[in-house]
Amino acid sequence: MHKPTLTLALLCSSAAFAAPTDITFWYSLAGSQPVLERQINAFNAAQKEYRILPKMVGNYREAEVRLIAALRAGDAPQLFGTENSFFPKLAGEGALVSLESFEKALDPALVKDFYPAVWNYGSFEGQRYGLPWNTSTPVLYYNVNALTSKGLKPPKTWTEFEDTAKKLSNRGSKGFIAVADSWQFEQMVASRGGSVVTSDGKPDFESKEVVEALEMLSRMSQNGAAIPRSLGEAQFAVLDFVRTKAFMAVASIANARDIEQYSVAFKLGIAPMPCEKRCAVPLGGGQLVVLKGASKEQQAGSVAFWKHLMEPKNLEAWAQGTGYLSPRRATLPLLQDYYRADPQRKTAFEQLDEGFARPKLEGYTTWRTYLEEAIEKVTKGRVPVKQALAEAQKKALASK
Repeated sequence: MHKPTLTLALLCSSAAFAAPTDITFWYSLAGSQPVLERQINAFNAAQKEYRILPKMVGNYREAEVRLIAALRAGDAPQLFGTENSFFPKLAGEGALVSLESFEKALDPALVKDFYPAVWNYGSFEGQRYGLPWNTSTPVLYYNVNALTSKGLKPPKTWTEFEDTAKKLSNRGSKGFIAVADSWQFEQMVASRGGSVVTSDGKPDFESKEVVEALEMLSRMSQNGAAIPRSLGEAQFAVLDFVRTKAFMAVASIANARDIEQYSVAFKLGIAPMPCEKRCAVPLGGGQLVVLKGASKEQQAGSVAFWKHLMEPKNLEAWAQGTGYLSPRRATLPLLQDYYRADPQRKTAFEQLDEGFARPKLEGYTTWRTYLEEAIEKVTKGRVPVKQALAEAQKKALASK
């Protein structure tokens, strides 16, 4: 009788001291690292079943390169924070674990609390592969002092925007910083009623709306109303703005932290993105995804960690500490004082109902680079708009 009792005691003792399941987590948000690591430490301390092991792997584009290399080498993490436009490539190539069973087990009230466009982003071809995490929209940053001195207000349409940029420009400073970024450009096209891809999933870089958007950037760059910058020069673009070399810029709401770290000699303004035929903004930020090769325990632990991040109090701390938006409506009452202190912070939140998914196509990760090359050639090299776009369209169609 004693032996089974002893065996049972040993088993219980072993279970009590069993090591937690380790989950390697790669992410790209360097500016959000302190807030994220506090939340990871809190999750690890609150339970003994799982342990998140975080690693910051560079900006979005750098992280993509590192992950592709890791997948080829069979050394990928179990959990990855993927930028939204890279998500379809991972899902389409079969690199991700389906989270359908986990989604079905979620409280329907939790799912309903997410902004629909944000929640739906994580589905690809009818399967759940992504869970919403860092959420953002593009906003228009502007130098309040510069606009006020000329009796100008933040432009509400792209027509007003181009006129405002001209009036702000002088020999030493320009009205706008035109960054060759596909995310920003998608908004310029969508607000004109178009898209950079067709409804049947092909590149559409020569559409009327794409041409109109790029022609605007071309005019502004050539007539001295804009400073053209490549995506690789994003940090220089920030410096252009804080040093009053330019008075308007488009960037993520989370980039407010990048600007505020400098001692700027003007009042910072944040306005909704200009509209034209409609108001529409592409959702920025990313998803949490689980990579193939993760064990059942690691999959469950990843979802448990995501649930921890999505708790309203944690989302409140996330929004206040990083500038990102909460993907859940339940967090808004907790942020009232934060937004009341600076109502401009709420600008991006109010655009969430106008949010739309970036192209959820496996090939778009490649196509976007050709589009960005075209934007840079036009704004920096003065290549004719239709010529640059025709070249980008040809490359995209030929790509695999």
